[in-house]
Amino acid sequence: MHILLIEDDTEAARFLINGLRESGYTVDHAADGREGLFRITEGSYDLVVTDRMLPHLDGLAIIQLMRQKGIATPVLVLSALGTVDDRIRGLKAGGDDYLTKPFAFAELLARIEALMRRTSGVPDATRLKVGDLDLDLLARRVTRGGREIELTARELKLLEFLMRRAGQVVTRTMLLEGVWDLHFDPQSNLIDVHISRLRQAIDRGAERPLIHTVRGSGYVLRLDP
Repeated sequence: MHILLIEDDTEAARFLINGLRESGYTVDHAADGREGLFRITEGSYDLVVTDRMLPHLDGLAIIQLMRQKGIATPVLVLSALGTVDDRIRGLKAGGDDYLTKPFAFAELLARIEALMRRTSGVPDATRLKVGDLDLDLLARRVTRGGREIELTARELKLLEFLMRRAGQVVTRTMLLEGVWDLHFDPQSNLIDVHISRLRQAIDRGAERPLIHTVRGSGYVLRLDP
């Protein structure tokens, strides 16, 4: 997949380019908004990742001009401006997602993957399996090692979110937005309580746990410790 990164901060751009290339993406870089818009109109990209505050032409102006020209390439906006109003402006300008700085690189990758799934037209799987854990989304049925597990609707949604990202660290921000549709941290133990309940239901009596805490980062569902 071919990504255009528009970022004027040299160090941030180097970090993102290296990380994205190590993750298997082809990346071009533009250091200001004017160059970024030129590359978009002259090239063919699967995704544009742009900073919001840029020299010559800001990120939202780039998106608006893209959409006026009929360029439908999905755009992920990166910005230190993180209020609800800022995010709404970014999405109303034609952006497809909005990620507030600072962010975990794992979250950036997850959002890129979600955007690509959304725009590819490929339907999500309705049955998920990690080791001996099985989730049938149509029947709303969860089993582990043949043992049926009863979960609440919220716990099912949380489990689905984790299983779709098996092996990948998910942050609190990702869980709040993806499971609770909250774009702010309520500063409560909401996530911890639900993760604890889900862990008890899923890992109870199992030979090895699947849900792990990654200190300082978030949670991951995976087979290995």
